[in-house]
Amino acid sequence: MLTEAVPKQELQISSVAEAELTKQQYRVIGKYKHSAVKVCGWTKKMIKGEGGCYKLTFYGIMSNQCMQMTTSISCANRCTFCWRGYKAPVAKEWTWGVDDPVTILEDSLKQHQKLLSGMGGHPNMVKKAHEDSKTVKHVALSLTGEPITYPRINEIIGEFNKLGISTFLVTNAQYPEQIRDLNPVTQLYISLDAPNKKLLKEIDKPLFKDYWERLVKSLEYMAKKPQRTTIRLTAVMGENMVDPKEYADMIKKGDPDFIEVKGYMFVGASRQRLSINNMPLHEQVVEYAKQLEAVMPEYEIVVDHPTSRAVMLAKKKFKIDGVWHTWIDFPKYHELVLSGKPFTSMDYIKKTPKVGLSGQKTNMKNKEEREL
Repeated sequence: MLTEAVPKQELQISSVAEAELTKQQYRVIGKYKHSAVKVCGWTKKMIKGEGGCYKLTFYGIMSNQCMQMTTSISCANRCTFCWRGYKAPVAKEWTWGVDDPVTILEDSLKQHQKLLSGMGGHPNMVKKAHEDSKTVKHVALSLTGEPITYPRINEIIGEFNKLGISTFLVTNAQYPEQIRDLNPVTQLYISLDAPNKKLLKEIDKPLFKDYWERLVKSLEYMAKKPQRTTIRLTAVMGENMVDPKEYADMIKKGDPDFIEVKGYMFVGASRQRLSINNMPLHEQVVEYAKQLEAVMPEYEIVVDHPTSRAVMLAKKKFKIDGVWHTWIDFPKYHELVLSGKPFTSMDYIKKTPKVGLSGQKTNMKNKEEREL
């Protein structure tokens, strides 16, 4: 486990980096400045009546009630496709002081609402969506950095649980022990950016020398988690959209409930490293997902989200009497997690209202649209 002790030489975000983050509408949180919050574009879109993100289509998350934040802005990877850039610190171990989880949570909620304060006067504002946005019901721990390295991650998850806020946590699979020791979250993600050691090094540019072994161990620990798990593939045309069988072999190690194939978007700082030709069209993402489905008979494509260029596959156990149940019964989840009793992903399922592929195509005009 990561230690809570404050090291002699603490890593601090530079004033220049903090200023740049602030300019880009991030808000750095806490005394030690290792946490941050930023409003997702989809949150604003839903308040304006422009629809929700893929997490709504796939799982039932209301985008207008979702807060995007991280407990650690530091990361041990420098992924080529990351639109966030290299503004935040890079480190393998925790070298910050440790802010209190309640302080992080309260400050994040406060800053989230401040960042949304102007939406009430937007000409396209939908009154109910705006009013509901004042009550956060979901948190995406995936803004930037590696949130799982925060030494008190289980405590802050517990605080979110008490408030009835669901937790979607994304990790780059370089901290297997933290995955092993993680308390239940509503949905745990592992980013699987390449199916072999050589390509993973080229794509993720990891700091750890044993990065591959860490990934494998992380997947093995994920397989032991009884709650909902997801493996996400960020599909970069000409880079990592390789043999689906290789991916299948790695995915099986993690045994996730869901697989998301999401196209790389040519936005942000990633444009300094990749080209627009690396951004697949939605139909290319769909075709790749079909190839993956063909070599993974225990999974089936459920639904897609063209604007996010994303396709979701689920284990067939979620198809009950011919009806998909990939959505989340959030009240039931919170009842279960607060009970302290064992439970599984099948204990808080809900019928998926809309399934099937849309048949929609994408073009370069919506390249700036992105889901965080």
